[in-house]
Parts: sequence; C-alpha cells; structure tokens
Amino acid sequence: MTDIDRLTAGLDLKQKVRLISGGGTFRTSPEPDLGLGPLVTSDGPVGVRGERWDEADTALLLPSATALAASWDEELVTELGALLAAEATRKGVHLLLAPTLNLHRSPLGGRHFECFSEDPLLTGRIGAAYVRGVQSGGVAATAKHYVANDSETERLTLDAVVDERTLREVYLAPFEAVVGAGVWAVMSAYNRVNGESMSESPLLTEPLKGEWGFDGLVVSDWGAVRSTEGPGGSGMDLAMPGPNEHWGERLVAAVESGLVPEELIDDKVRRYLRLAHRVGAFDPSPAPTATPTDPATRGLLRRAARAGAVLLRNEGGLLPLDPARLRRIAVLGPNAATARAQGGGSAGVFPVATVSPLAGLRAALPPEVELSHLPGVRTGTRPTPLESAHCRNPRTGEPGLLVRYLDASGRELHLEHRLSGRVLEPSVTTDLTEARTVEISTVFRPPVDGRWRLGVIGLGRILLRADGRTLVDEYVVPESDDPTYLHVSPSYRQVELELAAGREVTLLARRTVEAEHGRALSLAADPPGGPELAAAVELARAADAVVVVVGTTDEYESEGFDRPDLRLPGEQDALVAAVAAANPATVVVVNSGGPVLMPWREQVPAVLLSWFPGQEGGDALAELLLGLAEPGGRLPTTWPDREADVPVLDTRPVDGVLAYREGLDVGHRGWLRTGAEPAYWFGHGLGYSSWAYLGLELPQQVVPGAEFTARVTVRNTGPRRSREVVQLYLARPGSALDRPVRWLAGFAAVTAEPGERVEVTVLVAARAVQHWSVDERAWATEPGAFTALVGPSAGELPLSGELFVG
Repeated sequence: MTDIDRLTAGLDLKQKVRLISGGGTFRTSPEPDLGLGPLVTSDGPVGVRGERWDEADTALLLPSATALAASWDEELVTELGALLAAEATRKGVHLLLAPTLNLHRSPLGGRHFECFSEDPLLTGRIGAAYVRGVQSGGVAATAKHYVANDSETERLTLDAVVDERTLREVYLAPFEAVVGAGVWAVMSAYNRVNGESMSESPLLTEPLKGEWGFDGLVVSDWGAVRSTEGPGGSGMDLAMPGPNEHWGERLVAAVESGLVPEELIDDKVRRYLRLAHRVGAFDPSPAPTATPTDPATRGLLRRAARAGAVLLRNEGGLLPLDPARLRRIAVLGPNAATARAQGGGSAGVFPVATVSPLAGLRAALPPEVELSHLPGVRTGTRPTPLESAHCRNPRTGEPGLLVRYLDASGRELHLEHRLSGRVLEPSVTTDLTEARTVEISTVFRPPVDGRWRLGVIGLGRILLRADGRTLVDEYVVPESDDPTYLHVSPSYRQVELELAAGREVTLLARRTVEAEHGRALSLAADPPGGPELAAAVELARAADAVVVVVGTTDEYESEGFDRPDLRLPGEQDALVAAVAAANPATVVVVNSGGPVLMPWREQVPAVLLSWFPGQEGGDALAELLLGLAEPGGRLPTTWPDREADVPVLDTRPVDGVLAYREGLDVGHRGWLRTGAEPAYWFGHGLGYSSWAYLGLELPQQVVPGAEFTARVTVRNTGPRRSREVVQLYLARPGSALDRPVRWLAGFAAVTAEPGERVEVTVLVAARAVQHWSVDERAWATEPGAFTALVGPSAGELPLSGELFVG
C-alpha cells in the first residue's frame, strides 16, 4: 500500500467528499487530519493573478498565448513557464489554470488570444513546452478546456458534434501531447460533445485516464458540475468552485445509496492527494513577496514580445527605421498611448506598469527626434473606469477611490482604498457574506471642459450620483448567466454631464449584491471627444515617418462572447487609409489577439503584428521598429483577406448544436481545401534578412510507427544575422482515405550569419503519417508514398520530395 493509499483509507466518506468538492472561489478545503492545507488555484495563462481581483496585488504580464505560439520557440516558452511557476510560488498558488489548448477553429472566436494556434501539432508542442516550464517549479499546469471548447457563443451549454476521427486527430491531439509531457491537471469544458456534458463525459476516462495513462487530477471549469450522479460516477475528480450544491452532502448521499461507487470516490481522492504531494500542499506556503521588476525579468518579457511579433509586410525595406535619418515621427492610433497588453475576461492580471508603444519609442529614440501623437479615432463604447489620476479618496484625500461594503441596514462591513474605479471583488478574503451593497466614491477633478460621459457598470439595483444629484437609479437585469459577464464585464449605464476643468465633483456609484449576480462594480468617466482624424492626418503629413497602432478592444475580443465580424472597431481602417495617402513612410502595428481584416494592407509598406504583447510590449516594439532586434514571429493562424473567404467562420450553434462539418480541414487545411487565397498563410513571417531553400534529404523508407528526420539545407542570403523557422508538411496523393490537402508534420528553427549555409534537422513524429481508424478504434498507417513539402509557410513550399511508408 502506497502512502497515498494509506492516507485515503484513513479518511471517512464525508472527509473524502469534502476534499473534492471545492472550498472557496479559488481554493479547495483543507484536511487537518492529514496536515493538508487547501490547494490554491489561479487563472492564467499570461500571468498569475492569485485569488484576489485587486490592482494592488500586481503580477508579471506575459505576451498573449497567440504571441507565444507565434514564436515557434519551445525553449523560450519553457523558460516563460518557469517564470510563471516562480510567480505562482510567491503568491502561494499551487495550481495554474493554464494552458488553454483549444484551437482557432474560426477566427471569430472571442477567446483566441488565450489559445495558441489553429494547428494541433503546433498547439501540442508549444503547450507541452509551457507545461514543462510551469511544472519545473513545482506548480501544477492545468490543460484546458477538455475538449472542443473552441468558441464562446453558448459555451456553457452548446453541443459540439465532432466525428470520432476528427476528435482524435485534431481536437484531442494537443491534450494527448501535454499528457505525454506529464501534465498534472486537466480542466473539463463547459460544453457538451456529441450529446455528453464534458463534466461527466466518457472522454474523461477514455482516452484520458486509460489509453493515455493520465495519473493527474481532472478539475471542472468553474460552475460546470451541475448534477451529482453523472459527474460523481465519471472521471471528474474535483468540482470547483466550492461549496458546490451538487456535490458535498448530495454526493455523500449518492454514495451511501449506491448510486455512485465509493471506489470511484477513492480514485478521485488518490488523484487529489497525488497532486497535493506534487505541489507541496502538505508543506507551509512561503510568505508572499513583491512582483519582480529586475532587469533580467523584464528583459525576458521583452524578448518574448519580440520573439512573437510577426512582420507581415515590409515592401521597400522601410523597416527597420533609421533614427539618424528621422527628425519627426508621428505615432498615431487609439492603441498608441494606451496599448492593449492583454485580452479580456477571467485571465486578466494587474501588472506593476505597462509600456505603451509611444512610451517605448520615446525612451529608445534620441531626444532630438520629435514625437507627436493623436489617437485619430475612438474605438470603444463601454465606459472607461476611473484611475487614480485626477481622483482623490473622499475620506483620506489620497489619490484614488473609496470602496465600501455595506450590510442590509447600511452598516459599513469593510472599506478599502483602491487605485481604480473597477472593483470585481474585495481585496481581502474576509467573509463578506452579509454584504448587500457595494459602493465606490471619489472626488474627481476633470482635466478638460465639456460634456463628460459618466458611467456605472454593474447588475442589480444601481445608482450613480454627482455631487449628490442622482443621475442613474434603476434595476439592471442580467442579460446572461455566463460567469465572465456576471463577474467581470456586466452591463453598464451612462449619462452625459457638463463638467468644468479643475472644478471638483464628488462621484458615487452603488449596486446591490445578489449571490447569483456577482458583485462587480465600476465607476467610469470618459472625456468629451471631438474630430481628430483630420488632425492626425496633418501630423502624418508633416512627419518623416508614421507609426499607426491599431487594434481591438475588450468589447470586440474577450472571453464570454465571439466577435461579430473581423473588422477593426471604429474608424481605424479609415484612419490608416488616410494616413497612408498622406505619408508613404507609414508602418502599421496591429495590436490584436487574433486575425483582423486589413483592407489597406497593400497601401502601406510595412505591417507588424504585435498581438497583445504583455507589460514590456512598448519597449520591445521600439527595438523592432528601430532594428535593434529582428521580429521573430511566424503566424500560428491563417489571416484572411476577406471574411467571405474564411472556410470555417460561424460560431453560432443552431438549436444548441455546433456541427464541426469541416472535419479535419480546420485552419490552413480548410484554406487549401477551398482553394481561396488568404492575406497571409499559417507560418508566414518576415525578418530583416532573406533565406534561400537549397535542398531536402529524406529517408527512402519509413517504418510504420517510427519517427523519422528530414534534413533541409538553407542559406541566409540577407545582410544581417537572422532566424528562420523551417516548416515541413506532408501530403498523401491518391490516398484511399479522406485527408487534408497537406498538414504540418514538423518544424525547426535555425539562426545563421549573413551568407552562411546551414543544415536543419526536422524531426517528424510517427503520428504524422498515422490516422485514427474508426473501425479498429486504434491508430493505423496507410502504406504508400507520401510527399514532403518544405518552406517558410503553408503557402510557400519551394522544396519537395517523396518518402515511402510501409
């Protein structure tokens, strides 16, 4: 009998069930008889927020998952994973709820910034690297959301109908890869797959725990366990958050009545205790420490942002810019001064500071180069929560805002000083179950005259006052039961009020607290706006070079909903077109987490994709624009030229069902099937050099079930040291099976000096030539000739050769 078996046997049924039923929002229950504290969880994947939604509880902010995958650099991602483990440890977190392994099935997916790629191989390799890094620090990674949770519309209930072969070869493949890498936890999805809720799906047992040999813990997505016997009798191990009304006493009763075998509970507990041992939950947690701001840490985050940035276009060699030839640069666009560093939703963190593109360029350029800036257009309609600038706490006078939690009689239960008008949860874990009202107040000194838009964000009975005058007083009924809507981005109300610059006004926002509606509340203010596009064009006309930073907002790209279309919000397309017409030396930086349409892309000489670059994005961008470093990224997802050409676009279920009719042809495979030409292919990305593909050497014969290597000869034909990602795709002409036109089978990166000729070894796993046999319920190999195609993207493959399998 192992130690874990002995510990399990020493617990009674109620103790066992308490362990696996959750203990709070982000923690499980302790078990004093075992000397075991709670397991503490935290959202990811680009930072470790911890248990609190508090801007004072800061965290490092990495580039978005799409940016990490765009690096095609497993060593870098492992290094970043280890950094996240250190962050988790300093915050007392045992279980990081990341990585997200769902695929970019449709570019409309609202949460794609949190996922790696459209391709199962790239997602699996980057995901495995992430897991290895996190778990090297003794923190559990959690592969999520198992499985087919690839869009947000009706995500809590939709039924993804996926055929067995597609499920195995495409959507389960990344999870199989990270299980092979030793992941310690897997999170089940909200949705159903082929009629079965993933909280009680047979897929939790087979292939996950059986065929793949996963010995870790399956945890539910938050609130996804909605019944007792089904999840209790399945491969689900831990219901979160707690207490969960469907487990706890109900699960004890189900076991005692014979509806759920106790040996299944014992298996869940053993898995829980195994994880507790792995993450050190039997040991005291270290005291929290401050967020690191040392040069090495910031340098790593800056390197990550550079590595994921994708240079899509560079006609005429406009980039890199030469500071010695520039006297005046116009930095335009709504994301230039306040760049979007991360996506929206539950995974948000609070960085110590974020470097904007404007600030990064100002720091990198010599002082004699003049920088001018205008946003040019507005993009958002949601209210902007107040920050500490121009605000003071009405009770203490400090810069910031006052937050109060009141009981039903109006008695003050808790108060705190905050630096932001956005308050999702109290900054302490104090029991505030008696709280019936949340209130935010501040004394606001408007920096400009005009009609300001004042707003309150929240649900239930809401109130907004200015100097005691009631502006809003109504009951806001929830529009959705999605947790992100309820707890992160609820509905809002706005009014306009004439304010004078420098004249203080006391603002107050209040909402009622109802358990099922969360307690998020924001006090917001947006300044009056006038036409800026014409003024931005004039700045561009007078500049030696122009950098236009465009992108998405939380309203268009976030957890909880899918995008209505692929256009940039607001009048950003008009801004770019007008600026490009005024100044041919225009660089466009795209600050988004997923694909957007770029109707102006051939009107500008240079387009650089920064993704959501994390806290150091501005400094990294400056280094790239000025040639201090080379953009290292390659697209992890195909970018369309026209929305109508996208092979798989719709994310809206019909009568609750989302049919994956495209089968294996997701992403670039779908584009190849339809024959449509995208704007930029999967794998595309330029550097500041050029490459020649000279030769391909393949084995003459490949044994079924064995990996093989290809040798590719390339030369750096450009003027500077550069990195290239060599990609190998396979095709099977004349196959008796329905296969993609071609599929990614392997990749490897190489760095070379100008003129240097190098040989690159690309390892191809055995699975690349296998298919899932539905008849045999096993992996099989179709013998015969396969074609290998090699190049820098799925659409540019200058080398090819044949190999025989069998």
